[in-house]
Amino acid sequence: MAISPDTKDWTWVLERPCYQCGFHADAVPANTIAARINENAEAWMGVLRRSDVRVRPSNDKWSTLEYGCHVRDVLRIFDERLSLMLAEEDPIFANWDQDATAIEESYDLQDPGDVSRELRAAASRVADRFDWVAPSQWARPGNRSNGSRFTVESLGRYSLHDVVHHLWDVAG
Repeated sequence: MAISPDTKDWTWVLERPCYQCGFHADAVPANTIAARINENAEAWMGVLRRSDVRVRPSNDKWSTLEYGCHVRDVLRIFDERLSLMLAEEDPIFANWDQDATAIEESYDLQDPGDVSRELRAAASRVADRFDWVAPSQWARPGNRSNGSRFTVESLGRYSLHDVVHHLWDVAG
């Protein structure tokens, strides 16, 4: 069975706690986003060393490796979006099809060691960028093409939920 594409709009996690992983965006101070992204990446290092990293828990769920690839790419996407928000006035983000990327990039065939290193590097880059956000920049806006509007601060919280939630997906 193929994995069904995730078409849900997860922006609601900015308004109320995630009923699955328990993440509460409002409880995250902006100045802790970078550190929490790095902490999450460190947790992924251990998860990606599991002996069953390639095993899907069911035919319709990604393996730990596939989730790791996704998290690496999510971190890269959020780094691009944050960079745009800091450099441009009210940018619109390019679309990203996470499910097509998983297939095109053969997530299931990637080397867990490479993914681990790449995920850590991507986390470090975006965390560094969040660390350098000036107080006056946290309110800068940016937009997804579907109309979802973010500030630098809400983008940080939203991206943090994404990586925290996927760690929860593989750790339970």
